Amino acid sequence: MNNLFSTFENWHKTFTDQIFAASYFMQGMKSYGDEFLNPLIIATELFAQVESERLGERAPQQNYESYIRLLQMNLDLLTRYAQGSMAVMDAYHKRELGDYMDACYKALCDPSGKALSSYFANHKNALQRVIEEYPEAISAIEPEFGFHFERDPESLIAETERFELRRVSPSIDGVVIDEKIKPILIIPPFVLGANILAFLPGEKKSYAHSFANLGIPTYIRILKNIDKTPALQTMTLEDDAKDTRYFCENIKKRHGLPVTLNGYCQGGFSSVCNILSGQLDGLVDALITCVAPMDGTRSKGLGKLLNDLPQEFNDLAYGTKRLPNGNLIADGELMGWIYKLKSIENSGPLITFYRDLMMLNGEKSKNVPINKTVAAINYWLKNERSDLPLAVTEMSYKSYTIPVTEDGTLPITMFGKTLNFHGIKEKGISWLLCYGADDDLVEKEVALAPLDFIDVEVTPFPKGHVAIATSWSHPDSKCKLDTRFGTNSTRGPVRFHLDLSEELSKGADVSKNAKKQ
Repeated sequence: MNNLFSTFENWHKTFTDQIFAASYFMQGMKSYGDEFLNPLIIATELFAQVESERLGERAPQQNYESYIRLLQMNLDLLTRYAQGSMAVMDAYHKRELGDYMDACYKALCDPSGKALSSYFANHKNALQRVIEEYPEAISAIEPEFGFHFERDPESLIAETERFELRRVSPSIDGVVIDEKIKPILIIPPFVLGANILAFLPGEKKSYAHSFANLGIPTYIRILKNIDKTPALQTMTLEDDAKDTRYFCENIKKRHGLPVTLNGYCQGGFSSVCNILSGQLDGLVDALITCVAPMDGTRSKGLGKLLNDLPQEFNDLAYGTKRLPNGNLIADGELMGWIYKLKSIENSGPLITFYRDLMMLNGEKSKNVPINKTVAAINYWLKNERSDLPLAVTEMSYKSYTIPVTEDGTLPITMFGKTLNFHGIKEKGISWLLCYGADDDLVEKEVALAPLDFIDVEVTPFPKGHVAIATSWSHPDSKCKLDTRFGTNSTRGPVRFHLDLSEELSKGADVSKNAKKQ
């Protein structure tokens, strides 16, 4: 009788676990799908608004041809998404097939159904972890992720209508900032946000703190809340340069030394433009760029996506929204979504869902712990997107649609004059250019474009776009930022900055001795 009851209980549990597993699977499909489709709805609405005005301005034949090309582009994206989905589903189900067949074979030998019950219980638990436990872990990492300057009011050094200048304090107890060391000003990405540069300070994974923890006076420029800041909504590239100059003047006055300007991603290209504009002359003598797009037309991903887009629709107006006060800004969520579209075969919703399922449900259905790094990366991807001033978006758009000329002239003008890479050498700026060897957002060719025109010190880093700010910012990593590493003993950005500071110090000592003599 007990065996009969146990058999009934096992088969009943198998049935209910299958129901719950199917329910969790549908929830996962919906939540991952919504996250991807919400920007699509925004894009569709903006597209309809613009086309309601422009459709009648074009000839019928032109409309027909442009919409056909747009359809072909969408079909290509859909095909790539389908191929990526089939590949990841194939990988997952091949891995699961062995366990399932083993459970079925045991069920034939043991009618109690214990093996099948155990299999479906593990399957349900894996899906439950993806749907419930994983989002909770991502939300729970928020207090540890990023700068949290609200906890340190004294970090505010200066501000303009558009930006704040914040000082980064060491995250390691006992470290004292050496005010005599050359200072550094970090310019974060506009799209990716500043907090990726303070990834997990408590875990010693923070790009900005890699400088501060060695006693270097470290500053970072923080974008104010664009929804509440009209001056930021209407900011021009000239405003950007003037605000950066104001901050550099403030920093140089505090330390009596020229500033190293360090731009990450989009912030790197902006830093180059600001230097070439002449606004930072006498204030900045060194430049560090990390995974910065210098000529986006060389991109095989985002550049190709923009080139494939019919010319009639290749316009910033289709990503622009109007605020209640009448100001126009670029939709940040839509900008982030475009990055996903360019590699949809790797980042589509079904693909992401299955990969998370495989990640959390290891071989033989062994639960894999959710580590902080994975949680923080996903928190950043879900929450660190903001709308952008049109001037900044236009700067990026031009860099991805208009190539640098044969003489090194950028597609950007500031203060009524052109900008040329040769200006970096003419101004005597020392430049360390860092790139990611496997970066699929800012490819190697895009980042290394300046080398066609001027000599630049180059440091390659393994992995992708944010690895410098995450993996390699840890002091025990193989690419420790304050050392030389790799086959060519290239310098990390912190090492580069410290060496410049030592050279300045030696030069000052020589000058003092000469005066005494």
